[in-house]
Amino acid sequence: MHVTVRTNPPRTLGGTTPPRAERRIAARSARTGRKEVNQLLKFFDYLERLNSREDGQTMAEYGVVLAVITIAVFGALALLSGNIVTAINRVAAYIS
Repeated sequence: MHVTVRTNPPRTLGGTTPPRAERRIAARSARTGRKEVNQLLKFFDYLERLNSREDGQTMAEYGVVLAVITIAVFGALALLSGNIVTAINRVAAYIS
């Protein structure tokens, strides 16, 4: 049985490979000696690294916060609409 060990594991987008990924890559390399299988495993590692990125989540979080604030504002306006109309009419009567 021929065992190949990668000397240069694939890097993440930040430039370093997480220790967990290094152990997984070493274990896979030790089990598989065929080049085709290693290429497929490299592809799966690449997809996993892309999936673990958290760049896009911040915009989604801002969207959720904005939606909650908007719902709260409209709810407050709906509950206080009678008092707001009364206050505006009082100010209008005072001015005229």
